[in-house]
Amino acid sequence: MSKSESNSTASVMDDEDLLWEILLRLPPQPSSLPRASAVCKRWRRMATDPSYLRSFYAHHRDPPLLGFFEYQRDNIVFTSILDAPDRIPRERFNLGRYGCYHEDGAPGIPSSEIRAWVHRELVVCTPITGEQRRMAVPAEFKIVPRCINGAVLCAANDQGHVHGGCHSNPFKVVLVIMYRDDHQPLACVYSSETNAWGNLISTAAPYRIFNARRPGSLIGNAFYWLTTRNDMLVFDLVEQCLAVLSGPPVKNCFIHSQIIQVEDGVVGFVILSYPHFQIWQRKINDHGVATWMEWKTIEMHNILALPPQIVRGAETILGYSEDADVFFIYVDVNFYMVQFRSMQSKILHETCYITDYHPFTGFYSPGINIAGGCDGAEVLHVALV
Repeated sequence: MSKSESNSTASVMDDEDLLWEILLRLPPQPSSLPRASAVCKRWRRMATDPSYLRSFYAHHRDPPLLGFFEYQRDNIVFTSILDAPDRIPRERFNLGRYGCYHEDGAPGIPSSEIRAWVHRELVVCTPITGEQRRMAVPAEFKIVPRCINGAVLCAANDQGHVHGGCHSNPFKVVLVIMYRDDHQPLACVYSSETNAWGNLISTAAPYRIFNARRPGSLIGNAFYWLTTRNDMLVFDLVEQCLAVLSGPPVKNCFIHSQIIQVEDGVVGFVILSYPHFQIWQRKINDHGVATWMEWKTIEMHNILALPPQIVRGAETILGYSEDADVFFIYVDVNFYMVQFRSMQSKILHETCYITDYHPFTGFYSPGINIAGGCDGAEVLHVALV
């Protein structure tokens, strides 16, 4: 390289605005910013600047999928789905021992609702920082925990806010109970800003419905939870109302089903019946009448590189991330991650342990601390203990 070329390169790298734009385009993986900050003091100063980090999150918008949480032997454990050098040690996101089981979660987070029914409390946890916040649950919810489901979501409404880039914002907890003698499912919303629960919200159900223990899906302005009859309990966040909607006209076990968002924010319903992956759409006509329509059927054996025939019943949907549009499925003793749009699959490991998996998306950079309190995942975890 000539002397003039060397000087030109140096002048380019000395340009703060240009360096800012270059660093903004680093991939949002855990190792990116720590590696950049190790180059020199100047790069580290920029990579740890709160203004830069807010711009970094805003540039990428969608936080990456880091892994998932699951319940094992009275512990809530994390498993990273990333390869080195981005792989996150299991103990880094340790949520502790609650003697409970996972339930639901919310948008942009490790969606695990964890319940140990000891003190009838609800614990909201931030895995990245280890913060916990406890609150008593309404008396109507102090029954068998397996009847309870819920979700946590960010309550920040400032313009340009990026989910997955902070942990200090106000949040809400939506708690629902399905199984009741009077066939009246209930919902209640907690606000961290007021430190109080709102009014009880109920709806009539055509029969006594049961919680399928499947994490809810946030689609538009509503949360959808699957019931054991493949119907859906729906809570509208804007209207603050609860409803029970019928699922598609198919006979199916709920462990093979998942509520998802398909094209244009339409509610979808997927059924895994190996080797088929059947997808339905809930369409609403001009008169407001909803109809389920079969959208497509995908042959999964080619995607998973498996034979078309396996032991009957050896398939289960274990989890779904609406943020990353990813399914976690169990087929023939193997655990797969499947990207819904591209239908590309990755085998994670072989397992005989079947439980719900709760995906965790967020911006995480080990060693990069932000003065403004933005070093964690956006939405929190819930635990009833």
